[in-house]
Amino acid sequence: MQKDLSNYRKSYEKSELSETLIDKNPLQQFQKWFYEVEKMGGIDEPNAMTISTVGLDGFPKNRVVLMKKFTHEGFIFYTNYHSEKGKALESNPSTCLSFFWPNMERQIIIKGTAEKIAKNLSDGYFESRPLGSKLGAIVSEQSEVVASREILENRLTQLEKDYENKEVNRPEHWGGYLIKPVSIEFWQGRPNRLHDRIRYTLLEDLNWKIERLQP
Repeated sequence: MQKDLSNYRKSYEKSELSETLIDKNPLQQFQKWFYEVEKMGGIDEPNAMTISTVGLDGFPKNRVVLMKKFTHEGFIFYTNYHSEKGKALESNPSTCLSFFWPNMERQIIIKGTAEKIAKNLSDGYFESRPLGSKLGAIVSEQSEVVASREILENRLTQLEKDYENKEVNRPEHWGGYLIKPVSIEFWQGRPNRLHDRIRYTLLEDLNWKIERLQP
């Protein structure tokens, strides 16, 4: 089976990225782009991001998760700490995030380190989740093998009965990670494959070095 994709081409012409117009702080620049992408529309979840980790088996692995908050410190998402990604981050907190926004012909690549956020912050977010999502976090032993979907559905049905008219507290093994960036690259598609690439690198004095990369 094969399919030749060599003719899949398009010209990127929606915007440009200039050193004279970008913010000196990459987190501010991220916020600017994120709001522009939201305003443009056409993407169901602009907060969807790919996170890459190096697993305990030595292989890198990518998967899409949802960013739930960004601050002056970095980017926050939530997961099961006992999951494959949780174990990988516990062993090696170096990670990479990427956002792809085709509606604006943009992507952002972020290298950083992961650390667990404070328990009270994870508690606060967990309390804001719908009941089904709370129970789902308890039902699933994320990344572990299960014999059938029916087993999960039966667990959920039982939990719904157990927690009827009761408060659902956050399990200890579930919570948030903050990814603190050390490098953020902004990529803007341009004609003739001469794309704009601007990279911010965090220096020891906590200032950011800004460089243009060749496409």
